[in-house]
Amino acid sequence: MDDIGKPQSDDRGGRTAYQGAPGAFSHEACAQLRPWDEHVPFDTFEEAIDAVKSGACDCALIPVENSTIGQVEPAATLVRSSGLAVAGEAWRPIRMALLALNGVELGELRSVASHPVALAQCAGSLAALKLAPVEAFDTAGAAREVSESGDRTRAALGPAAAAEVYGLSILRHDLQDSADNRTRFVLLTREAG
Repeated sequence: MDDIGKPQSDDRGGRTAYQGAPGAFSHEACAQLRPWDEHVPFDTFEEAIDAVKSGACDCALIPVENSTIGQVEPAATLVRSSGLAVAGEAWRPIRMALLALNGVELGELRSVASHPVALAQCAGSLAALKLAPVEAFDTAGAAREVSESGDRTRAALGPAAAAEVYGLSILRHDLQDSADNRTRFVLLTREAG
């Protein structure tokens, strides 16, 4: 499926909530699946869902299942208990990149930060690289923190697009343990579309 839902009848976009910072996988999914909308970031899944409930956003695009690790929590539970309608869904490929400050070599790294779900999708690869996982609120948020820290021993795990957004280098592509790593996103609305 190339998109979820349709633009409003007057061809103007709406506002789609997502969890994470700009450059996150959920942000990429919004841009690819609902390009006509304004994409609105929230720190938590609950805040993104609440934005739909309150009417601040027209819909929310939320990841609920991953082919490698199963349910994405707490998102899946929040979606089920939200009382919102699922207007569509799409599976999207998830490719993890190792991001670091420009000029950093792989051997300098000691830790890698990312969302717990992303870290779980790459557990084997990270163990092989002997990098200590550090949980962060979001993949792109972790990239932003690495960029702002100036710490050459820290890396982030996330979408390749986050490297461009936060001025980082990509040290490795495709760190996900499964070559067919995919995530199912659902589109939540106040009423069935």
